Amino acid sequence: MRIAIHHRKNSFSKHWINYCTQNSIEYKLVNCYDNDIILQLEDCDALMWHHQHINPRDIKFAKQLCFSLEMAGKIVFPDFRSGWHFDDKLGQKYLFESINAPMVPSYAYYSKQEAKKWVKETTFPKVFKLRGGASADNVRLVKSKKEGLRIVNKAFGRGFNQYNALKNLNERWRKYRAGSATWNDVLRGMGRMAVATPFSRIAGKECGYVYFQDFIPNNDYDTRINFVYGKCFASLRKVREGDFRASGSGEGDFDMSKVSTKALRIAFEVANKLQLQSAAYDFVMHNGQPLIVEVSYGFGLHPEMFKHGYWDADLNYYPGSFDPYGWMVEGVIESCKK
Repeated sequence: MRIAIHHRKNSFSKHWINYCTQNSIEYKLVNCYDNDIILQLEDCDALMWHHQHINPRDIKFAKQLCFSLEMAGKIVFPDFRSGWHFDDKLGQKYLFESINAPMVPSYAYYSKQEAKKWVKETTFPKVFKLRGGASADNVRLVKSKKEGLRIVNKAFGRGFNQYNALKNLNERWRKYRAGSATWNDVLRGMGRMAVATPFSRIAGKECGYVYFQDFIPNNDYDTRINFVYGKCFASLRKVREGDFRASGSGEGDFDMSKVSTKALRIAFEVANKLQLQSAAYDFVMHNGQPLIVEVSYGFGLHPEMFKHGYWDADLNYYPGSFDPYGWMVEGVIESCKK
């Protein structure tokens, strides 16, 4: 058995390679960007590729390559069930609604007339989002009907840039003041005010739809629960000061006693129902009940996340350090055997 791994800096691949090396698992490094990638994979049973939502090349073809290989009989990570809705909040809305998962109520409209009618009839505040973006990018709190109508007009007019240079600079400045970013980070943010990122140029503008979620108040933090092949681990992410967003704040809390057992149970139930390999859920609490905000197949790389224990499907807790990257490799191997 041989696993193909596409290696990229600052990704899961380094850890997959280390795990395979340490456990004498045969692997082969491949370049998924090569024109002959299918030929390169002929002697492999599986492909593992931690593709990104902000990489201008990945967004063009990563899902299509992985799903094509899966249809041809190879095991891939992430597979179709785990990855098709990646960085697609619209897709996630329909996915969670179709299985009656407890999600923050969400609203999508594809005509200006219907969107305006809804804005005039609904209550505010609401949270406006573009379908893509992580770390709370492209997310804003809409406080009035007037503001909502402005967003609708823009959504069905000139559209929205997927990369907001000013918001990015403000976020870098916030992290610099908090001591979690350097002055060079701030300078790079200033540079992006003049020169767009490759992702922004290729992705273009988002238009032709609006997507809102209910605003769930009184949450000082959200709960990130990560599912990987039958196990879950978690962290709490504090809301930014003077803001309502927790994702991307960089302020984590690893007190596992604060993690909702209800949220853990939902994470396992949804992953099992959808037959997911991996899922990173964001939860907020509403009247004591956890609601899913969104989900991704991947999670951050900060090593502190992997030192505070995990749960199995029976909600037994195992304290201490663990290796979720190894779980991924072992899960792929088990799938190949089956």
